[in-house]
Amino acid sequence: MDRGENTQEPYVKRVTLPSGKSIEVLYLADQPTGATEHGAAAPALPSGDQPLHICLECSSNLVYPTDWQEAGPAHWEVDLRCPNCEWRGTGVFHQDVVESFDDELDRGIDVLLSDYRALVASNMEEEIDRFAKALDAGAILPADF
Repeated sequence: MDRGENTQEPYVKRVTLPSGKSIEVLYLADQPTGATEHGAAAPALPSGDQPLHICLECSSNLVYPTDWQEAGPAHWEVDLRCPNCEWRGTGVFHQDVVESFDDELDRGIDVLLSDYRALVASNMEEEIDRFAKALDAGAILPADF
């Protein structure tokens, strides 16, 4: 592929959560400018009673922060992104709302790790089964090592 055709370079952004944990997010597109693709104003942000991990556009529960920083003694400015519909928004939210969001992110990490471990175990079982069958069939010789 000609590099001149591809203007969207991937980049990694480190996000530090209020809990002190850091995550790296890989972006495969240009960073947004605050407007939608068609030049319209950005959609509404979650209100005080709307959890930050729920997308207002598509109701996905996968919204995550791309950046956040303190915006006062009890508030945080948070940049949000929905990977399902590509909604993006920035808002200032109370510490309690952000802490609930952080708790939800922790729960999501736990689910991802659990699924990852199950997948690794399943893959390992399949590899062991294939290896045992290859041994039984005489398809593996000392010269293979």
